[in-house]
Amino acid sequence: MPTEALLRAPAKERIALALIWFMPLLWTVNLVVARQAPGVVTPHVLALGRWTLAGLILTWWSRQELWHMRREVIKAWPQTLVLGACGMWICGAWVYLGAQTTGALNISLIFAAAPVLIAIGSVLWLGERFSIWQALGVAVSLSGVVHVVVRGEWTHLAQLHFVVGDVWVVCSAVSWAAFSLLQKKWHSPLGSMARLATMCVGGVVVILPFAVYELWAADAPALGRQALVQIVATALIPGVAAYWIYGWTLKVLGASRVAVMLYTGPLYAAVVAWGVLGEPLGWYHLAGGLLILSGVGLVMLTQSAGAPRVPVQA
Repeated sequence: MPTEALLRAPAKERIALALIWFMPLLWTVNLVVARQAPGVVTPHVLALGRWTLAGLILTWWSRQELWHMRREVIKAWPQTLVLGACGMWICGAWVYLGAQTTGALNISLIFAAAPVLIAIGSVLWLGERFSIWQALGVAVSLSGVVHVVVRGEWTHLAQLHFVVGDVWVVCSAVSWAAFSLLQKKWHSPLGSMARLATMCVGGVVVILPFAVYELWAADAPALGRQALVQIVATALIPGVAAYWIYGWTLKVLGASRVAVMLYTGPLYAAVVAWGVLGEPLGWYHLAGGLLILSGVGLVMLTQSAGAPRVPVQA
């Protein structure tokens, strides 16, 4: 039985399976901040502050490992810049830019494509195997995402209109898939925390000139207490905590299994919007949530059970 196979899994794998359920909840903090940031702090300044603070914390925690592996760190600097650009710049500042002109429905639908891209890339590029049952689980989860974001009215899909903000979000979703796959493709001798510290540095280097430009803009809001609170919140929760969990579980579970958890994002976001922002919950949230969780469970349990897989040639 799948549940028996899951219980027999190594302790590290069981811990990883537990942690990835908290990861989307941590990322909802970024959603709340993105809605409150306009007029308080500009997108690149927020991203710069977030990853500078996160990078300093992670570098301090992993300083001994980074010093011991300094030659490997220096050798991998081109990869570090690419990962920093994908994961911290495009998936950070560009999401804040997109949120200025596009709605939550469009953002949720667009980002729902990221796990699909990761799953396909894992099979075609990384050589991971994907079973028929796992593919079914992805489809069920995706249908749950759509059900939540269209509020149970699937006819709303025909009423979507793409704006400039959607382009920013599309680029962010594609970049997130690349960020996930490249971490798996480019093997690193560093631990998860040390590697994330290096990626933060790469991201800060890429973001810095854009942030300086925004700070010198005539209409840039002054950095006040609220902006600092937002920077600290995004650095500690969806920054250090969520990204570390993501990087570590990628090593333990593989890109395709971790990616499917991104489907739970709209479900977590709906709960947080209700509890923090006062937005109402509807029956469509329950129905969509059941579909999402069913699909995620199907992917996790079938792979743990070693279900028959369909080999795909890269």
